[in-house]
Amino acid sequence: MLSPMRSMREVTAKSMKLARDLDGMLVEALERDLLIRIGWGRGGDEKPKSGEIGAATHLPKDARVLLLGDLGQCAGAMNNGGTFTLQGSAGSMLGAFQRDGRIVVEKDTAERTAHRMSGGVVIVQGSAGDDAGAGMSGGTLIVRGHTGKGVGSGMNGGTIVVLGSVGTDPGLAMSGGKIVIAGSCPPPGEGATMRGIEPGELSEISNHLEPMGLSIEEDALVLVPSEETVSVPVEIPEASVAEGFESISLIPSSSDRLPLHSSLDPLTLLLPLGSEEGGLLFPIPWLIEEETAESWRGHSEMEQPALVKHSPRACDLLLIGEEELVECSNNLGNCAGIVLNLDNLPPMDDAEIEAILVSLTSKIGEDCLVFLRDGIDRVDHLFRLVVDLDLDGAVIDSASPGGSRAAAALPRIGLAARAMNLTGQGRHLLIEMDEAPGAEDLLICIAAGCSILVSPPPESGLEEHLQWLKSTVRGWMIGLGVDGLEKLSRRNLRALDYDTASISGLRLIGYDRPLPMWLGN
Repeated sequence: MLSPMRSMREVTAKSMKLARDLDGMLVEALERDLLIRIGWGRGGDEKPKSGEIGAATHLPKDARVLLLGDLGQCAGAMNNGGTFTLQGSAGSMLGAFQRDGRIVVEKDTAERTAHRMSGGVVIVQGSAGDDAGAGMSGGTLIVRGHTGKGVGSGMNGGTIVVLGSVGTDPGLAMSGGKIVIAGSCPPPGEGATMRGIEPGELSEISNHLEPMGLSIEEDALVLVPSEETVSVPVEIPEASVAEGFESISLIPSSSDRLPLHSSLDPLTLLLPLGSEEGGLLFPIPWLIEEETAESWRGHSEMEQPALVKHSPRACDLLLIGEEELVECSNNLGNCAGIVLNLDNLPPMDDAEIEAILVSLTSKIGEDCLVFLRDGIDRVDHLFRLVVDLDLDGAVIDSASPGGSRAAAALPRIGLAARAMNLTGQGRHLLIEMDEAPGAEDLLICIAAGCSILVSPPPESGLEEHLQWLKSTVRGWMIGLGVDGLEKLSRRNLRALDYDTASISGLRLIGYDRPLPMWLGN
């Protein structure tokens, strides 16, 4: 019997092959206006797919795909105008984040069908699981059978039509759109109200149903946002870094001095996991976070990698949150790797995250880097995902709601990384700050076990700042007696006050060992 991990790896491998094969077929199919058929042999014999995740995602306008089989998570997700017909069933998040297009599933779907859809049509000929149409902002979802609980929860636009019955809490916290239910319906969830269908709505829905040979009766019910419910906005506390590394100092690792004209190596190379070739080279260990770096023209700017949301250069990593999920497919072939921003995505389980990654990584080079990003407060879960999904590393945002001390992030990262043996496996840790760094900040991060510091650029003068950093980093290396950044470690770090020593686990300056509460670590 296969282990769960091995079994999942095999699912991932065949999912990647399907995604890459489909991408290859799309070019010719669009040029010749051809229907792509998957799941049949050359002689027409059935060879259905089974369990593939992240299948048929990011379909462009006019693409047409017919697939035979039962698929896993995120089938047809991030659709951008294509037509996808599935002769079978689908797992959770079918058609999630769809912007445009048409998806038809001939059997059942699992949870969160059409999750956060903003346009197009999704049709389920069978039944759908819980939270169908949750978070929709536009488009139409039609379910011929039944749905589970929470249909249309949190939706703010679009139309859901259920010809069967629905589970508990339909329309929970909806703020827009409408849900039409032909079968039985329990009391609506908080924030929704129930009424009869109006003639204009009946005609509109019939226009969708008649081509499928379906109809809806005049006694159908409609759920809309309740006018009596006062919507209380949710104010998410802003995450920030109240204090950086001001209370941490760098000390030489030995009494040996380096000559002023020593050969120094301030470069950092991030290699893909298990590879000795390719990778991403950093002149200094700083990944600059910016909307785009395409306008940079200075010599240092041109060679320094950036973390961007669009228009990446060949040396840039592409940051992908919910807003970038659909459009990013146009940029995936041009970047050095991707960073999937979990902090900017709705909650998903491991299989759904992996399905999203399959759809994205199938479109980048095999030597590209793949990272997950999340906050310091979820670092243990983040590192477990990196290992379980076999990724290159993690970007850890050191900010916390209400403000945090960057020094407090270091032991959390170090202890969690040690528990998962991340660095021993060759995986990379990147720590994110909210201000442009000084040379000491970069070296403190390296000494604490992180490969790269991530932060925004200064408000002006990026080229000059980079040149100053390059010079200052080299000066610090000579002062510390190290000719390569890889020789830095926690032995080179000291806390300047008792408070910093107590939260960071670093030795207090002038005190040759950690404070008693850290001696066991």
